[in-house]
Amino acid sequence: MLAAVVLLVSGCERLGEDDSSTGSGPTASDGRAVSPLKNPDGTKPGLAPLTTDADKAAARKLIEELSTKGRGPKTGYDRDEFGYAWMDTADGVPLARNGCDTRNDLIRRDGQNLRFRAGSDCVVIAMTLDDPYTGTIIEWRKQKATEVQIDHVVPLSYSWQMGSSRWPEAKRKQLANDVLNLIPVQGRANSAKGDSGPASWLPPSKPIRCAYAVRFAQVAIKYEMPVTAADKQMMLRQCGG
Repeated sequence: MLAAVVLLVSGCERLGEDDSSTGSGPTASDGRAVSPLKNPDGTKPGLAPLTTDADKAAARKLIEELSTKGRGPKTGYDRDEFGYAWMDTADGVPLARNGCDTRNDLIRRDGQNLRFRAGSDCVVIAMTLDDPYTGTIIEWRKQKATEVQIDHVVPLSYSWQMGSSRWPEAKRKQLANDVLNLIPVQGRANSAKGDSGPASWLPPSKPIRCAYAVRFAQVAIKYEMPVTAADKQMMLRQCGG
């Protein structure tokens, strides 16, 4: 079995082996993606745009619940403070302790046309991904893996600067492996994001930006974590506020 190589990019991590990408294809529209308003635990696939006035009003109401504070220093941040990558043993999150690591759980959640390694119902070696961040379809193969990375919607480094440096280790492990906070996306978009909040980075696909803001807010609220005032204002703006 080839060992998974994890790329640490400001709290966001690559998927699979350390090879080059397969590239992305046409505009994605598989109809499986679920609105974050209807997926509060993150167990359903994708991230569907919010298009109705009612949904955008509900999004703004959720975002308004966020508390704000200034972004603190990054001093002491290390990915290892959040446990080893893709553990199946983080407590308090969906899909934990199911015999399949978080990374493959996410591929199975969001991917289509899945192909598994021989003898495994966990390790995916090929899939088709509807990437919400860019609105494209990616034909992914494990031996050429880096076109797809797993994004921490609320980056771990961001969380550190907003207070997770003082959390118990178990809570940090929960954040790092919570499917609510994790989305497989185009690697280039994920790398461009780094550890940015919404005021500094938004998905390239404009129709998904309100849904992205909702998911960011859902994670922050679940973990009782503030965001910066600029981030909150930008999130509201994406949903018509």
